[in-house]
Amino acid sequence: MATTTVVPGDAHDLDAVRARYENVDHAYHEQRDNRLLGILLFLVSDVILFTMFIFAYIYLRNSVPNWPPIVEGGHQLPRFDVNFAAFNSIVLFGSGATMHFAMESWKHLNRPAFFRWLIATIVLGIGFLAGQAYEYSSLAISWAGSTMGATFFTLTGMHGFHVFAGVVFLCILGFQARAGVYTESKYFGLTAGTLYWHFVDVIWVALFFLFYLW
Repeated sequence: MATTTVVPGDAHDLDAVRARYENVDHAYHEQRDNRLLGILLFLVSDVILFTMFIFAYIYLRNSVPNWPPIVEGGHQLPRFDVNFAAFNSIVLFGSGATMHFAMESWKHLNRPAFFRWLIATIVLGIGFLAGQAYEYSSLAISWAGSTMGATFFTLTGMHGFHVFAGVVFLCILGFQARAGVYTESKYFGLTAGTLYWHFVDVIWVALFFLFYLW
């Protein structure tokens, strides 16, 4: 059966999207609610994980008289490069915007735009990881050299792993969408990918403040 493309900005587009979203069989509707609860619980558990490490970092930072700390030899470690981190942050936050546009394009049945925005999100995610790898290679500290290095590499490395997992996740979603796994009313996988990617963005806001601005 032919489908009608919903043009963004139409006075009835939101009602049309809502009608399509609810126009599913009961089994899928129930599974979708359970899956949504599952992804939300997963994200909450991840928030708890990051919160534990963040509080450990705050405790260790407040336990020394100087920050950045003074290491053997009597010299103080340099602060992290906030300008480069700000640029890399813009790349990551930009990927959050493109992921939002990708999801909205799918809801409005604009699949070519969806794939363009999704590819842009993946490219920006890879760009962020490349920037993080460059920063790691240029730092004068190491994971085992100081408390500052250990906490920095642990938290940003854990976040980087989440970004990498997200890039893989989005690639899989793209292949599934191309293969017809998702339809105009059944696309929870895309919703889950969007939620996960926005979560990665939010976590980086906290890490950027802790390591580069504080």
